[in-house]
Amino acid sequence: MATPEAVIEIGSTGVRLLVAEFTADKKRNILDRAEMPVSLGRDVFTAGVISRETQSQCLNILLHYKEQLAGWGITPEQTTIIATSAFRESKNKDPVMDKILIATGFRIKVIDGIEENRLMYLAVADRLNEEDAKLRSEDTVILEVGGGSTEMMLMKKGKMAGAHSFRLGTVRLEAKMRSQSESLADIQRYLEEYTNNTKGSLESELNISQVKQFIAVGADATLAAINAGKPISTFLWSIDREDFENFVDELQEYSIDECVARFKISYNDAQTLHVSLLIYKMFVHYTKVHTIIVPETNIRDGLIISKRETPGEELKAEFHQQIKASAMSLLRKYHGDEKHAERVREYCVKFYNHLKNEISLDERTLLLLEVSAILHDIGIFIRMDEHNLHSEYIIRHSEIFGITHTENVILATIARYHRGRQQPQDNEQFQILARSDRMTILKLTAILRIADALDRSHGKSFSDFTLRQQKDSMIIRTKGSKNVALEQVALSEKGDLFESVFGYKLILV
Repeated sequence: MATPEAVIEIGSTGVRLLVAEFTADKKRNILDRAEMPVSLGRDVFTAGVISRETQSQCLNILLHYKEQLAGWGITPEQTTIIATSAFRESKNKDPVMDKILIATGFRIKVIDGIEENRLMYLAVADRLNEEDAKLRSEDTVILEVGGGSTEMMLMKKGKMAGAHSFRLGTVRLEAKMRSQSESLADIQRYLEEYTNNTKGSLESELNISQVKQFIAVGADATLAAINAGKPISTFLWSIDREDFENFVDELQEYSIDECVARFKISYNDAQTLHVSLLIYKMFVHYTKVHTIIVPETNIRDGLIISKRETPGEELKAEFHQQIKASAMSLLRKYHGDEKHAERVREYCVKFYNHLKNEISLDERTLLLLEVSAILHDIGIFIRMDEHNLHSEYIIRHSEIFGITHTENVILATIARYHRGRQQPQDNEQFQILARSDRMTILKLTAILRIADALDRSHGKSFSDFTLRQQKDSMIIRTKGSKNVALEQVALSEKGDLFESVFGYKLILV
């Protein structure tokens, strides 16, 4: 019998539970679900902290869920519990999480917007199933409007072109309306200005006006689909663009009480329905889509999928490809040398595979090495001199799909030390990182420096190379070589860290 998996999401408007199991044929069965409203978002987006009343409310809900999960034989330690934007921005989140841990045993993980995007991508890809071929071929926008933020993914012909988390959420805007006594018309004008400015900044990643597929995710989008759309299959809907826009316009005339009565939703959900659907409509307006696709799914489904002990190799490979595509899109945005980046990435992979036993790091580090190879020279866009420092800055302040905040710090540090005489150990900030992160940075930086040196001319000086260890040396023998004098000089300049970390003196033959 399959072991049940449990996840809890603490969002801006509620605390939600999902219990599911995977059968032997890899199908997912929903065993239990629950949702209870809280005012986390209204607290944080107005006062900056979670009030004592809301803390008490959250605690009671989680104690109730603890009892509910016990019926399935699931303990708090076996439960994954995440918190999103409201918790993330709360000034008193640490003591609140500590109280919850002591009282319930639930250990909360606060995730960032890019992690939300990753989980939503998993949920959407899983739900689309047969529509997946279209997702792989069309330029696509995937949008989820939440209480505290709006998550967007841009896909160009099936490859990730960008992932963004905007501080544009229904509860955040509803709090703004109450604090500044703004009308819905004022909020609509604000949204028009915000989305227009956002569209301009996204054009470097994807031509929004030419997008032909729009995927809207979230409970409010599902409500619109049920009332104005038609089912494609189980848990998948479509809405004609005109029908969707008419539905949103008509809904703006309803009061909150009318929304509760007409759509059989809670007052809490009805309060933000007008603003939520307006945000979807504003982004749809900038595209050429004729139909909006609405998969009935959520971040909890994505979290359940990500908890599978052995995710399929095909799914894992596809996800890694999307992360690398997102990195390449970022490089393209800053007019980087894509051919050089790709060669350095290939060289890095070759060194990594040859040294796999000595590297002794988890397989995720190979992906980080490939992303760092793609982005190491991105800072040249700002200035060639000390471009490694500019690369570090750009990476630290960019959103890369599927890359966590900790991984972003690792990537930025590797980029900083991919050239120059300074090494990571010389930096005080490096010394305070976790030991595992320090070793990851040292090993991957050592490999990147060598791979970059082997393409010093940026012109592919040889067709391929082999690696052979001989005592304390590593022989790099090139094939189809032209003049590799530049590469030999670069290798002598940049091989010190490799020799220090792995103990091999490099010889280019």
